[in-house]
Parts: sequence; C-alpha cells; structure tokens
Amino acid sequence: MSKISTKGVPTELGTEKISKLLMLYAIPAIIAQTASSLYHMIDSIFIGQGVGALAISGLATTFPFMNLSAAFGAMIGVGGATLISVKLGQRDYDSACTILGNLVTLNVIVGLTFGGVSLLFLDDILFFFGASEATLPYARDFMEVVLYGNLITHLYLGINAALRASGHPKESMYATIITVVCNLLLAPLFIYALGWGIRGAALATMLSQVVTLAWQIRLLSNPNELMHLRKGIYALRARFVKGILGIGLSPFLINAAACIVVIIINKGLRMYGDNGDMAIASYGIANRVIFIFVMVVLGVTQGMQPIVGYNFGARRYDRVKETLKQTMMWAAAVTFVGFVLCEGIPELISRAFTTDATLIANTSKGMRISAMFLVLAGVQMVATNFFQSIGRVNKSIFLSLTRQVLFLIPLLLILPQYIGENGVWLSIPIADLISGILAIILLRGQFKEWNTPTFVK
Repeated sequence: MSKISTKGVPTELGTEKISKLLMLYAIPAIIAQTASSLYHMIDSIFIGQGVGALAISGLATTFPFMNLSAAFGAMIGVGGATLISVKLGQRDYDSACTILGNLVTLNVIVGLTFGGVSLLFLDDILFFFGASEATLPYARDFMEVVLYGNLITHLYLGINAALRASGHPKESMYATIITVVCNLLLAPLFIYALGWGIRGAALATMLSQVVTLAWQIRLLSNPNELMHLRKGIYALRARFVKGILGIGLSPFLINAAACIVVIIINKGLRMYGDNGDMAIASYGIANRVIFIFVMVVLGVTQGMQPIVGYNFGARRYDRVKETLKQTMMWAAAVTFVGFVLCEGIPELISRAFTTDATLIANTSKGMRISAMFLVLAGVQMVATNFFQSIGRVNKSIFLSLTRQVLFLIPLLLILPQYIGENGVWLSIPIADLISGILAIILLRGQFKEWNTPTFVK
C-alpha cells in the first residue's frame, strides 16, 4: 500500500463535468502559454525598436537553437507529465512521485549537456542556421546568455509541466506569469536604460526564469503535498526513463523537425529573397505573431492532457472522447481569430516591431500567406497531443512528422526553385492543409476503434 497521502490527488478528473474541467485546466495553461508567447514577442519588439532591423534578423537565426533546446525539454517535460497523469489515474502514487524526481534529474543532465556543447561551436552553428556576417554578432550575444542559463530553462519548463499534470494548473500559470512580469520589468531596463542591447534582452529572460524556478522549488518542497521534492526519487529508474522518453519522443520530433524547418526557411529566404537579412527578419516577425495563436492552442492541449491521461488510465473512454471533442472546438475558435487578424491587419501588427517600411511590407505579405490554413494547423496540433496523451505514440509521432518532414520540408526545397521567395512562404499553408486533413482521418479511425463491439476496454 502506498505510504504517500492522497492529499492533492486530482480525483475530480474522473468525475467532474468535462467542460468545467477544461475551463479549470485549460484556461490557466492558455494564460501561461499566451504569456509565454507574448514574452518572446515583447523581446522581439524591444529588440526591433531599441536595437534595429538587423537585430531582429539575428534573433530570427536563433529560432532553430531555441527549437532544438525546446525539443529536449519537451521530450522530458511532456513525457514525464503524461506519465504522471496516467499513474495518478491508476492510483499509483509512489510511482508518480518517483517520476517527478526522474524528470528533475533528466533535465539537469540534458540542460547542462546541451548548453555546454552548443557554446563550444556557437559561431559555426549560427552560420549554419542562417546568420550572416552582419547579423552574427546579434545572434551570438543573445545565445551566449541563453546557453549559459540553459539548465535553468530546462528545470523551469520541466517542473512547470509536472505541476500542471499533478493537479496544480493555477500554480503552473502563476509560474509563467511571474516570468513574464519579471521580463517586462527587466528587459526595457537592460536594453534601454543600461544600453546592453540584445544581450540585455537575453539576460532579462534568464533572470526572470531564475526567480520563477526558485518559487517552483519552494512550492514543490511542501511535504504535505502528494507531488513534492524529497530524498529517494532522483535516482534514474530504467522503466520510468524509458516511459518518459518514449512518450516524449513525439514532442521531441515536433520541435526537432521545427528546428530543421526554420533552418531551411532561413536559408531559402537568404537565397531567394531580394535582401536576405530583411527576408529572414520578416519571417522572424510573422512567426512570432502566428506563434501566439499556436501557443494558445498548445495551452488548450496542455489542459486536455491531464484529463485525457487520467481518464484513459481509468478506462473512462467516453470521457476521453468528450474531452477531445471540446478541445477541438476551442482550438478551432482560437485559430480562426488568428486567421482573421493575420489576413485583415498584418500591416498594423508589423508596425509594432519596426518602423522600416520595406520590412513592414514584406512581413505583412508573409503573414497573410502563412496564416491561410491556420485552423487546420490547430486541428493537427490537438490530434498529435491527443494520441500522445493516450499512449498511441506511433500515431502521435507519425502526425508530428507528416507536417514538418513529409510535407513541409520537401515543399520548401522544391517550390522556391520555381516561384522564388513566394515558394518559401506558400510551403507553410500547403503543409498545414494536407496534414490537417490527415489528422482528421486518423482521429475518425480512433473513434471507430472505440465504437467497435470487439474493442476490449
């Protein structure tokens, strides 16, 4: 029998009305993810207005770095959080607590390794990611600070995922809000008042995460809570590590593929654009804006994850299906709003980042093209995270790879050869269209499986 108190176990996941649970879990995650995306966008605005257009281009060449770091973080954070939810649904509280400790240990190992290796080859990597002689100093100044603090970032994101999975969605939201508020206070001080430029923006980011991590550790050190940091849970257990990495492989591949995609986009824009640095800067701005809506959808799916994971573990398949349906409706509404704004007022949005007329025009064109099938991109994201939450790792990985690897990368390599820079931009909505349709087909197949009389529950 477990010696751990069941205080704090989110048993309402198996009994409460689904719509109420989604409000309870998704809204904090949405606020957290929106704040997180705004936090990155505000950095871009401060850098664009305070440092210049070339600095935005330099920042854009760091996106593959950020995606690759996020890939390793998501593999551990999402994998661990999903496994915690399933174990809680099975009432296996000892295992859930040990998974938390393993999540922390893995983040320490990966955070230190990734940061150290990247710093050794920083300039070469940035050139490969699309930096030029003009933009390299900006990209290097930003990434040096970020990589020195990479361990902090991994622990902050991993522990936040564990908080959300263990029945503390509000605390997870507060953690992100604390980070954003600190960054909002520090970034203008470091960039403008102290004149530290893009390095100041990165330093503001890292110090904000240090403050939040300290609060998270204090929160998870409460011995009265089920999920808390204590002795005996940090030694890696092979079966838990295998489970974390197996479930986390899907989000890892999503982010790793995103890294490859951004590299190809940056190189394509440099090759086919009239001004390579400005074309990359345009993508950097458009990507930041669309990323807001992507992150809101991600927040919805994060709210979905503990509900689906718990009820799947408890074999409540009716509640699993209802959760998916309602999550899909939320995601469609969010991405439709993004579609309307990006198609309707891209010039107004672009002016928040820069006063350069050419950059505004190029960014507006790219934003309109990129957002054409944003709604279907939302469908694909929900489906990928849904299959991951129910342990259908192969389907989740397949969906992860279809948009980025099977569709987008070939399009990015082929279309620009015929229609130049426009081919780079058009590849994005075409991949969204095809992968969204494929996601719908796989979801229908899963529902048919559950509705089959011979299905063993």
